[in-house]
Amino acid sequence: MDVRRNLPAVDTLLAQPALKQAQQAHGGRLVRQAIRLVLDNERSRLAQSSKLGEHPAPCALDTLTGLVLEHLERLARPNSRSVFNLTGTVIHTNLGRSPLAEPAIEAMVQAARHPMALEYDLENGGRGDRDRLVAPLLCELTGAEAATVVNNNAGAVLLALGALASGREAIISRGELIEIGGAFRMPDIMAAAGCQLREVGATNRTHAKDFQAAMGDATGLIVKAHTSNYAITGFTQSVSERELARIAHAHDVPFMVDLGSGALTDFAALGLPHESQPREAIAAGADVVTFSGDKLLGGPQAGIIVGRRDLIDTIKRHPLKRALRLDKLTLAALEATLRLYRDSDAPQRDVPTLAMLTRSDVDIAATGERLLSLAQSLLDDLDVTLAPCASQLGSGSLPIDRLASYALVWRPLHGDRHARERCLKRIETAFRQLPRPVIGRLHDGALYLDLRCLHRPGDEEAFAAQLPMLKQCYQRDLAMPRDGQP
Repeated sequence: MDVRRNLPAVDTLLAQPALKQAQQAHGGRLVRQAIRLVLDNERSRLAQSSKLGEHPAPCALDTLTGLVLEHLERLARPNSRSVFNLTGTVIHTNLGRSPLAEPAIEAMVQAARHPMALEYDLENGGRGDRDRLVAPLLCELTGAEAATVVNNNAGAVLLALGALASGREAIISRGELIEIGGAFRMPDIMAAAGCQLREVGATNRTHAKDFQAAMGDATGLIVKAHTSNYAITGFTQSVSERELARIAHAHDVPFMVDLGSGALTDFAALGLPHESQPREAIAAGADVVTFSGDKLLGGPQAGIIVGRRDLIDTIKRHPLKRALRLDKLTLAALEATLRLYRDSDAPQRDVPTLAMLTRSDVDIAATGERLLSLAQSLLDDLDVTLAPCASQLGSGSLPIDRLASYALVWRPLHGDRHARERCLKRIETAFRQLPRPVIGRLHDGALYLDLRCLHRPGDEEAFAAQLPMLKQCYQRDLAMPRDGQP
């Protein structure tokens, strides 16, 4: 007789008390799905064992119930999960970049819960422009005449190039042909926008005379791209924004600056390395400036375009503008973030990204001291210490600058190099299996958990509360078969 006939029916498993309780929490449909997955896996196991000449027996009912609960936990777990970013990269693209300020979060909640005057003018009762929610604030903060917003800065650059220089030459220094994440390259985006790339100068040195010599009847735009994710040092030369504006205006063509990161405050005044601001580019004569909303600005993902009113109007009329526009949730969060810059006496306190960047190493060390004894008590085969380290801003911002910080450092105590590497992989995996996964970085034979980003109220307590679960995750991973061995 086929042993698979002895497997319980779906209804039999549904009648188990633990799964009855699970139906109340997750609904009958999801529980049935988990049961079918477990039974299918069990049928496959039994069939494979029979082919090998074995005489398998089905798992006991309580074992199957436990497997269903495990599958149910995985099915019910959302894909978009909160994590602890302890990598040392503050604005981490793979981890969602900048966390939002509380007013921005509340603004998104209200926009999600209720209808809002998105494209409706409450004063005259007619159709409105969604850009009006943020444009006045952007103009006030940057000194620009007008502003518009799209879904990200890559979209902002594409839209501006397409609207202002399609079919014409866009002149840019060879040293600024940037590539950012996802193989986004300036030459490719110019081609997609319909521009003809005209690169001038050399990789390390470009002069004003190079731009002067390239100007002609086909010139549609001069572009300066902020090299936010790399730095060229040594024998270098670049042309200032003010000089490029002078050259562009002498030939009656626009001058566009892509700042990328988009700082709206004086970083030097906060004790951080200087970062170019849109206001500085506008003051230097830039006609259009593009930058991100979710990097140094500390808001939601957005591409911001500010500049001359006539050019912004041209950009807004481009067909791509509608395809790239922001939704109501992002606009609500962006407006709330911009209001913090306008109204707050201390944006470095109220904007979480700035708060993390300006957090002192003394404060970070104090957090580490409070966590150290608990961390040291968990695992016998790893040594845990508190050590100084260096954080980086991330997302292409100030690539060579570092911030003094402290990390919990987990280092294997025993074994040869290969055994230590396996131990590190296990502990890294164990941290990722915690209810709120912890993401660190492997460096110099150890796992570093940089504590700079453990800053929001309740973060330290939540991190500490789940640390005792680490041992179970670590031992579970240790017991799993590896490299074909039992």
